[in-house]
Amino acid sequence: MSRKGQHVVPNGSKWSVRRSGASRASGTYPTQAEAVDRARDLAKNQGTELYVHGRDGRIRERNSYGSDPYPPKG
Repeated sequence: MSRKGQHVVPNGSKWSVRRSGASRASGTYPTQAEAVDRARDLAKNQGTELYVHGRDGRIRERNSYGSDPYPPKG
């Protein structure tokens, strides 16, 4: 897993939420939607990224809840 943030990853027939670099999941949920909701809450509270992986393990969605400047400077 890459970068700092929360990852929603497949875990058999269920979905897990893992912090980047962690060996254990912080939670396992029956649906991807439930896992995404929980991971989004964690990412918002921590000001980090949210990565949603598909069944194939590839990142299919990414959201930033950090301090990204908008509009960008420059």
